[in-house]
Amino acid sequence: MFRKIDPKELTQNPFTLIGQQWMLVTAGTVESCNTMTASWGGVGIMWGNPVATCYIRPQRHTKQFMDNEEYFTLSFLAEDYRDALRFCGSKSGRDVNKFTACNLTVTGAECGAPYVAESELVLVCKKQYAQPMAPEFLTEGDAIDKRWYPANDWHTMYIGQIVEVYVKE
Repeated sequence: MFRKIDPKELTQNPFTLIGQQWMLVTAGTVESCNTMTASWGGVGIMWGNPVATCYIRPQRHTKQFMDNEEYFTLSFLAEDYRDALRFCGSKSGRDVNKFTACNLTVTGAECGAPYVAESELVLVCKKQYAQPMAPEFLTEGDAIDKRWYPANDWHTMYIGQIVEVYVKE
């Protein structure tokens, strides 16, 4: 069972949630969606609203859903789901239904955005900005480019206004 809260009520450390616990980025509809594991992202304030950011490489199947939909979700699961998170970060939704393979359930937020029902915390985001990243905007020279983008497959950055937050009761 979930309880809806105001984003300002969040007490979890975003560095732990995103960087260590990881998250599932999900977009599409409840009937047709994809999810992927991510450990890059953030939360903060932008344009006067609480926002979340995530970053997706062009070859990821989830990207087409992100680009075609108005909403996306960030779902945070308990450590018991670490294997599912690994699977969703290493397999493509083009080849396998990740939800079925990991015994995860897709459900919908009030706005219709799909999220993982087994989550402990869900951020429902209305997409406000999407921008492909590019090497010419790096301020640290080639170090980042060579380490993270040897295939020149730069992420697209997505900023979404957090419009709903669900916490497991």
